Amino acid sequence: MSWGTELWDQFDNLEKHTQWGIDILEKYIKFVKERTEIELNYAKQLRNLSKKYQPKKNSKEEEEYRYTACKAFLSTLNEMNDYAGQHEVISENMTSQITVELARYVQELKQERKSHFHDGRKAQQQIETCWKQLESSKRRFERDCREADRAQQYFEKMDADINVTKADVEKARQQAQTRHQMADDSKADYSSYLQKFNHEQHEYYHTHIPNIFQKIQEMEERRIVRIGESVKTYAELDRQVIPIIGKCLDGIVKAAESIDPKNDSQLVVEAYKSGFEPPGDIEFEDYTQPMKRTVSDNSLSNSRGDGKPELKFGGKSKGKLWPFIKKNKGATPEDFSNLPPEQRRKKLQQKVDELNKEIQKEMDQRDAITKMKDVYLKNPQMGDPASLDHKLAEVSQNIEKLRLEAQKFEAWLAEVEGRLPARSEQSRRQSGLYDTQSAPAVNNCAQDRESSPDGSYTEEQSQESEVKVLATDFDDEFDDEEPLPAIGTCKALYTFEGQNEGTISVVEGETLYVIEEDKGDGWTRIRRNEDEEGYVPTSYVEVYLDKNAKGAKTYI
Repeated sequence: MSWGTELWDQFDNLEKHTQWGIDILEKYIKFVKERTEIELNYAKQLRNLSKKYQPKKNSKEEEEYRYTACKAFLSTLNEMNDYAGQHEVISENMTSQITVELARYVQELKQERKSHFHDGRKAQQQIETCWKQLESSKRRFERDCREADRAQQYFEKMDADINVTKADVEKARQQAQTRHQMADDSKADYSSYLQKFNHEQHEYYHTHIPNIFQKIQEMEERRIVRIGESVKTYAELDRQVIPIIGKCLDGIVKAAESIDPKNDSQLVVEAYKSGFEPPGDIEFEDYTQPMKRTVSDNSLSNSRGDGKPELKFGGKSKGKLWPFIKKNKGATPEDFSNLPPEQRRKKLQQKVDELNKEIQKEMDQRDAITKMKDVYLKNPQMGDPASLDHKLAEVSQNIEKLRLEAQKFEAWLAEVEGRLPARSEQSRRQSGLYDTQSAPAVNNCAQDRESSPDGSYTEEQSQESEVKVLATDFDDEFDDEEPLPAIGTCKALYTFEGQNEGTISVVEGETLYVIEEDKGDGWTRIRRNEDEEGYVPTSYVEVYLDKNAKGAKTYI
């Protein structure tokens, strides 16, 4: 099957068909180009999505990723980022191996097609020229034959007329001979052109056109093969990234399988464990013999009397000190003594580890400077050893400072862990505005270890701290400040003796007003009346919030 023999008379149709083939190729290039743009946009959107949900550095969100479930989510985000990268690879490879290559090939194809059809038109012009020459020689031969016949007839007429002179007859004879000679010459030319045309026509239809059409056919078949190869490449470029995408998906599955609910539960314990003991049983107080009853050490009646707790503020009410306490609530002591025991231990351990890392870093720097100084001593041309003395002394001083700091935190850590005796009462004071006094022992085990509203706690089991107001100026500053509105009520589930600054004593079953919810530190702020308000452990009360009562200034 050859276009040259089968389609010898379809020059124009072949020209249209090959142009259509180039249009199809350019259409396919455009399709692949749009696919690469889609891949790039998809990869960009995936990367933005992954970035959007990444935890922010140095934020509470970053701390949440200690949990295995959050770690799995983070791994998923990272895998999706790699997944997006594979779609970028698809786009890049399709651009370089398909669109760029095919665009170059299309230009070559257009030039080749133009050359072949130029040769075809040249062959057409050649055969048309031969045909015109043949037609011209044929018409000339026909004309000369008619002229020769007319000249012959005229001669014969003159020769038969007796009135015509002999000279005229001879002239007519010569004219007839000349015309016959011209007719013979035209015949020869016509025969020559006819032979030439037949040769050219044979060459045109059996040699030139078949060769040209054969080249066009080969060009068209190469175009088809090239499209097939490109389509295959299109699929292979997708297939090449499948193993890597599979690894990304395997990573997500592995991350999901690494989720450990028990571990996460343990992390919750480590994050929020206070180290306090739960409240113990309340001792029975016998009211059947009021005249003979002795005052129980663990009863609130010794300090409540008519149902109100005894004020321990030297003539000033607790409520007067709350604004001052609230202002200092945000200050964190260096030894983290404001935290519950377990949380304090963790913070101190973390601080010790950080200091040890800094010490090691400084020691490495000192070693490096020492080595450099030795090199300078051995090779003075490389540098002055004395120039390093200042830096060496500075690093050594930093190491000493860090060691002293680490020893301080290690001592606090040892105290928390029970390796050293507890600090004295004086060393536990966090503010110069109050002092402590001894009080009768309290046997309620719920008070073994208490935390103050700002998170501080005491470890004494036999002492009660009473705050003496030393700076009365602060009371005057807040005398006119309006109390916070009640946002609900609460019922005491257990008896609680507020022995620390900022706490308030409650009796089981007592109803009070809530003026501030638990903000995550385990304490709820309540009010008994205008002058009595403070914090109680959230676990000791049952809270009933009332949105409609928000802002109301009512007291029991």
